Amino acid sequence: MGLSNRTSTFFIRECLPEEAEALLVLWQATGTSPSVTDTVADLQRTIESSALVLVAEADRRIVGSLIATFDGWRGNMYRIAVHPDYRRRGIGRDLVEEGERGLTKQGAKRITALVEEKYPWATAFWSNVGYEIEPGIVRFFRNP
Repeated sequence: MGLSNRTSTFFIRECLPEEAEALLVLWQATGTSPSVTDTVADLQRTIESSALVLVAEADRRIVGSLIATFDGWRGNMYRIAVHPDYRRRGIGRDLVEEGERGLTKQGAKRITALVEEKYPWATAFWSNVGYEIEPGIVRFFRNP
């Protein structure tokens, strides 16, 4: 992959299974809401699956992440996160662009993003990268 941004201070690549714990640490540092799937084993399984788990690396550490999946019908993006010390550098935007490239290459014609509405900065980010809130859609879930 090796996508670089405009200033080449970071690069985007696929995450390795042994980096699952580093992703959990990143997500804690960014204040994302924890989920029952936030375990090393679950993340390793995701990384080893057909999902595209992207990380941004800077200063020899993981400073950003995005999970992009294609279910054969639509593309979905989850868990975009950028470490607070590395925000406002284009990392999030580049993660989304690389996720979109990967999903469209797999055949996605529509891409959605799951966003926690309680974080106005998160909804503003997705709006700024060209996504719209889909009216009338509510997400239902159950932890079996």
